[in-house]
Amino acid sequence: MTDHLVRTKVLIVDDDRDSRAMYQAYLTQSGCEVRTASNGRRAIDKAHDYVPDVIVMDLAMPYFDGWTASKWLKESPATAHIPIIALSAMPSARESAHAAGCDAFIAKPCLPDLVWWEIRALLNPLPPSP
Repeated sequence: MTDHLVRTKVLIVDDDRDSRAMYQAYLTQSGCEVRTASNGRRAIDKAHDYVPDVIVMDLAMPYFDGWTASKWLKESPATAHIPIIALSAMPSARESAHAAGCDAFIAKPCLPDLVWWEIRALLNPLPPSP
């Protein structure tokens, strides 16, 4: 009998190569299967092909930003169920991130362990207390 390890599938979206590499390395070491995208347009394509369990989305990106990509992903029946964690260096972006459909918000800079904690919290919420 073989045990099947179910790995959390994560899509990291950030225009900063170093940020993508840092989060990818940490989450891979934590047992996740990680793919990356460098802008919102690529994120939409990868989300439809890869169907991750969660998306970690930088908001401020050139070409196709994270707000627009999040809105598109939440409007598509194929990806609407995927939780999106918004990352932004602009703490004031929290409300606009939620308006775009993001399920959580983390202010940058943030350590990868905080991202991993938020992923687990979204995917395995604690039951309500009695």
